[in-house]
Amino acid sequence: MKIVILGAGQVGSTVAESLVSEANDITIVDLDGDRLRDLADHLDLRTVEGNAAHPSVLRAAGAEDADLILAVTQSDQTNLVACKLAATMFRVPTRIARIRAPDYFSHPEVFGPDNFAVDVTICPEQIVTDYITKLIEFPESLQVVDFANGRVQLVAVRAFTGGPMVGRPLSEIRKHMPNVDSRVAAIFRRDAPLIPTGDTVIEHDDEVFFIAAHEHIRTVLRELRRMDRPVKRVMIAGGGNIGTRLARTLESRYQVKLIELDKRSGERLSRELDKTLILIGDSTDEELLETEHVGEMDVFCALTNDDENNIMSSLLAKRMGARRVITLINRSAYVDLVHGGQIDIAISPANTTIGSLLTRVRRGDCAAVHSLRRGAAEALEIIAHGDARSSKVIGKKIGELDLPRGASVAAIVRRRVAPADDEIACAIGPDDTVIIAHHDTVIERNDHVIVFAVSKQLVPKIEKLFAVGVGFM
Repeated sequence: MKIVILGAGQVGSTVAESLVSEANDITIVDLDGDRLRDLADHLDLRTVEGNAAHPSVLRAAGAEDADLILAVTQSDQTNLVACKLAATMFRVPTRIARIRAPDYFSHPEVFGPDNFAVDVTICPEQIVTDYITKLIEFPESLQVVDFANGRVQLVAVRAFTGGPMVGRPLSEIRKHMPNVDSRVAAIFRRDAPLIPTGDTVIEHDDEVFFIAAHEHIRTVLRELRRMDRPVKRVMIAGGGNIGTRLARTLESRYQVKLIELDKRSGERLSRELDKTLILIGDSTDEELLETEHVGEMDVFCALTNDDENNIMSSLLAKRMGARRVITLINRSAYVDLVHGGQIDIAISPANTTIGSLLTRVRRGDCAAVHSLRRGAAEALEIIAHGDARSSKVIGKKIGELDLPRGASVAAIVRRRVAPADDEIACAIGPDDTVIIAHHDTVIERNDHVIVFAVSKQLVPKIEKLFAVGVGFM
């Protein structure tokens, strides 16, 4: 696939790094020549220096024969204009724009074909906000991602001594939970993946990925670790886009305090937020944190634009007694250094956002893609098309599939009434059936098949397995 990425910031460069290793033809455009040269030094891609909203720059980047334009610059206006030019001048089939300003989403007609012709909009700030909200909802988890419109969830959890299933083989899960069907999709032990079997024994400190219907998640969590008490108090450091969105999302259900350094921004936040207590000050000020009882917080979220401040304030909050700390870190090299130590969860905005973009890039009909373990692993929701003659998966038992080692089918969501038309097959409803995959489960046409891959290098083989033969009509 030929892809033109507009913007070489954190999102653009992370997407380029992910896609360039998958035999895609990538060109990246940015105004910053130094940043482009740095990317070109360690990635196999083309670079074009210039304004992404200029027709001549888009032409130089190869927009005339591009399959996809991904406009992720820091400017909403640049992204919108670039998508419009890509549609009208260059006939690019798929156009994705990063949009940050909420006002645009209040007027969705702006994105229509008669206006800026944007096929898909993404808002990284909202994606990160939703991600953190799920971590607060399930405070025992390391990662929570949705499939099939939220009907199925994949949860990563650190196995803890004292959990009923820790020290026992996976084959005993059904005995402990006779009325709940779930599946362990993968186990990472000391950062190395294990392919789980019925004889696999969960050990203390294992990172366990399990999948279940949404309503069963808490039951399965209890089997793997002691349940934390429910979250009631949340402190947020940073009143930027993500901090403000998170406070607005949480304030009706939790007691929320937000620390903002800039007084003028704090006054604006006090007008925009209804129940959140706004504090003016520095989140790395130990005296301020002590005065505001950070030690009584269930969750402390460091969400400023400064990585070092986020790390320092998180370490302070943890030392002073905050039960759980979540830290936003833009530099991916820092994420692996601090995640899982004194900082409970380190989040990379670029890695969190990338799944929304990969959904549009993956071959085949992907309804959802999630990047896991800070980009190392991946989970895909693929819609099975074709029939028994044209498909390598339809009509086959999961145990018969030619899956690459390290990939596994974790679950299937099946339409209660099978649609006659593939075009409407992707619409999952509340009455559709969640099937946790076993070796004798048979895949049917239009099933939403959730596949876990311990390495993203396995994805091309998975895509090929689900591809429909050329004779299918």
